Amino acid sequence: MNLTSTEISTLLQALPDWRHETERGGLIAREFKFHDFAQAFGFMAQVAVIAESRNHHPEWFNVYNRVQVTLTTHDAGGLTMKDIELARTMDRVAAALAQQVEEPTP
Repeated sequence: MNLTSTEISTLLQALPDWRHETERGGLIAREFKFHDFAQAFGFMAQVAVIAESRNHHPEWFNVYNRVQVTLTTHDAGGLTMKDIELARTMDRVAAALAQQVEEPTP
């Protein structure tokens, strides 16, 4: 079921790095920036396993340490909770990878 404008506004308050666009019936997009290519690719690999298990796949583009992501539910013709849930998961995976770089090696 597609999300309403009010639902989208409310849900995106908890996803401040994502932007909403109305094209294609509604989508959310974000660019992630990582330490290097290996970390960006690791992010994509982790998310790919999760996305496959949910049968909900992102549109994404990777150049070196950046991954641009677009989420929309093609079958529904717009934005659904599947997109919001995958965005939350992507944010968590990216945050965990960022912590790995910031932690000093003992």
